[in-house]
Amino acid sequence: MLSVSNNKRSIVHMDLDTFFVSVERLLDSRLNGKPVMVGGTSDRGVVASCSYEARTFGVHSGMAMKIARRICPQGLVVRGDSGKYSKYSKMVTEILREQVPLLEKASVDEFYVDMTGMDKVFGITKYMAELRQKIIKETGLPISMGQSENKTVSKVATGESKPNGKMLVDYGHEMDFLAPLPVRRLPMVGGETNKVLSELGVKTIHTLQRMPRQALEKVLGQNGHTLWLRAQGIDTTPVKPFYERESLSLERTFDLDTIDVVKMKTILRAMGEELAYQLRLGNKLTACITVKVRYSDMQNHSKQERLSYTASDHVIIDKILSLFDRLFERRQLIRTIGVKCSNLVVGGYQMNLLEDSVELIQLYQEMDYLRKKYRDSKIVTRASIMEQDNLGFMGDPWSGEPHTPPAHRHV
Repeated sequence: MLSVSNNKRSIVHMDLDTFFVSVERLLDSRLNGKPVMVGGTSDRGVVASCSYEARTFGVHSGMAMKIARRICPQGLVVRGDSGKYSKYSKMVTEILREQVPLLEKASVDEFYVDMTGMDKVFGITKYMAELRQKIIKETGLPISMGQSENKTVSKVATGESKPNGKMLVDYGHEMDFLAPLPVRRLPMVGGETNKVLSELGVKTIHTLQRMPRQALEKVLGQNGHTLWLRAQGIDTTPVKPFYERESLSLERTFDLDTIDVVKMKTILRAMGEELAYQLRLGNKLTACITVKVRYSDMQNHSKQERLSYTASDHVIIDKILSLFDRLFERRQLIRTIGVKCSNLVVGGYQMNLLEDSVELIQLYQEMDYLRKKYRDSKIVTRASIMEQDNLGFMGDPWSGEPHTPPAHRHV
């Protein structure tokens, strides 16, 4: 067994269990105990999250909703809402940020905490267990936790503690803990890597631990070296301080490829309105708008343009439509359209005296008030947007990239 570094670290991994499903159940108790699938509701939609009850039927994240419905016909399909998920993710983030010395937000529902050295002040395991209970109590969301010397082992421990549990892997026992587990449990092992390892007869991490490092490097290159170290329970990757995302984005993939300009512009208006609201909600301003189209032949084209810092619906929407007009020149069927706001800065919305009026600012304030009060960003919207049905679009606006991670927002 390889020795563990004397410079002992204390790394905690926390993961909100079936996050999107948990949020939906928190808001609708009728979903409790039932197979639930959250994501796009059309046949071309994708399962973003599913309950443990749905998983017993073989449903999993990333599966086409059409297939999920077929193998789990009694499953309840819920259209995802990134606004809800962002809100609860932020609640958890704020609790953690106030209570730990170093926090990394790995995704909308996943966190790493570096508590190294804090054992001189208090018992880390007890403190983090109490913090986990605080999160559960204040948000109503289940969250699992793993603690060890490094990020890899802690993440695996979290997975083993689910649902809604906690696990500690003592120093020096990392290899023993990992050994009996399927090799797929290691974070680096995806579908292709698992296939390669399976062909080599590697089913468990124990087998991977006993393989010569050079043999693994020969098959997987540099990734083989890293994977071998992870199997030994070695990971020196630091916890990176939490920072705010630098962009917001949304996109829509059509059920049928389209050339309907009126429909696309209506959806783009809805995206612009949603993004502007999210900017104001997050106390942000944007200085760059990007519009993307993916044609039916899967070719992507985009245009972007800078503008004065703003969080105003009409400024953002006008820029989006202008970019789309310049972008859509091929008159070919379109599969996907998307919008991104980038170059974000912190700051409350400042009235642009050249473009805005007091009445317009007051209108935005009233619209935002109603959206917050009823927890629905579509409770009030433009008539031009309401004229078009089926405006579903995908993406966590704060994720930076629409599909990383694959949260959903439908209007």
